[in-house]
Amino acid sequence: MRLQRVLALVYKEFLALLRDKRSRFVLVVPPIVQLVVFGYAATFDLENVDVAVYNEDAGALSRELVARIAGSPHFRIRARIDRDEAIAPLVDERRVLLVLHIGPRFSAEVLAGRNAPVQVILDGRNSNTAMIALNYLRAIVFAFNRDWLREARGSAPPARLVVRVWYNENLSSRWFIVPGIVGLLTLVVSLVVTALSVAREREMGTFDQLLVTPLTPSEILLGKILPGLLVGLAQATLVLLLAVWWFEVPLRGSIPALYVGLLLFLFSAVGIGLMISSLSATQQQAVLGAFLFLVPAVILSGFATPIANMPEVVQWLTYLDPLRYFLLVVRGVFLEGAGWADLWPYYWPMAVMGVLALVAAGWLFRHRSQ
Repeated sequence: MRLQRVLALVYKEFLALLRDKRSRFVLVVPPIVQLVVFGYAATFDLENVDVAVYNEDAGALSRELVARIAGSPHFRIRARIDRDEAIAPLVDERRVLLVLHIGPRFSAEVLAGRNAPVQVILDGRNSNTAMIALNYLRAIVFAFNRDWLREARGSAPPARLVVRVWYNENLSSRWFIVPGIVGLLTLVVSLVVTALSVAREREMGTFDQLLVTPLTPSEILLGKILPGLLVGLAQATLVLLLAVWWFEVPLRGSIPALYVGLLLFLFSAVGIGLMISSLSATQQQAVLGAFLFLVPAVILSGFATPIANMPEVVQWLTYLDPLRYFLLVVRGVFLEGAGWADLWPYYWPMAVMGVLALVAAGWLFRHRSQ
């Protein structure tokens, strides 16, 4: 008899779940969205890595090595340069991930039976991506050496890679991951705190009481925004201190420029959180809505997997993600020593998203309160 009562309760819960439109939406749409995002965006494979070639040798062997790289599905030759001064801008501005430098005596050294060094300059800001690209390049050079030894019956490998890594000399993944965690934790905390604010009032029955107070709607919105901003600011400051003093990640750039980016990022995050809160009738819906936004935002931000590996359509979607821009800000300040001028292209998209989100949240707040 007790089992029948339990089954009756289970049946009732399923009916309540399936009759509610919002619950049906949560059951169907988020898994599909997350499956599509993970399936297309979450990949550690590298394809079409942008490469610059600085070939000072006019011989056939250097051209053969470059042709092997150009023919690989993993690399795409973005630029061919002819002077040392052109290397730094390409890497600094993220136009290429690596630069292949072949010296003027490469072919002559190989034909003479001696090792011919080939320099590879890597952008080490994303250490995982740099290591994968370097391993792909090593495989190409190994195949080049193997074929040459088979044809020439030599005893020493003709080509030898000499690697120099910029921004993350030891290719420590911690230097790349820990600054990214600043943005990830800040987004989670500020978004959830703000998303619960209005939904909590509705669920507890105090929303109508709030509307009859002398506070204007703008003042109510401001009162809901400030806690998320302050909590996110405190959380980010704590993580930044731990990153520098505990994990010993170098902080090379401007701290004021970093905090301007942080405030703009928080501005956009609490705006999105307030939109979610205005649409939610219960705290449960607010939490589900927050995580529905969080999972794609983290995947599309480039936190763990390179944006360049994603399909072109998905890459366009990443421009709508404020976390993408803040990760560029925080990693730029930590690893590159970036300042105001370097970070301006990432400031204004976060500011625009924050303004649009807050305007939409304000409209939803007034509309739902009528």
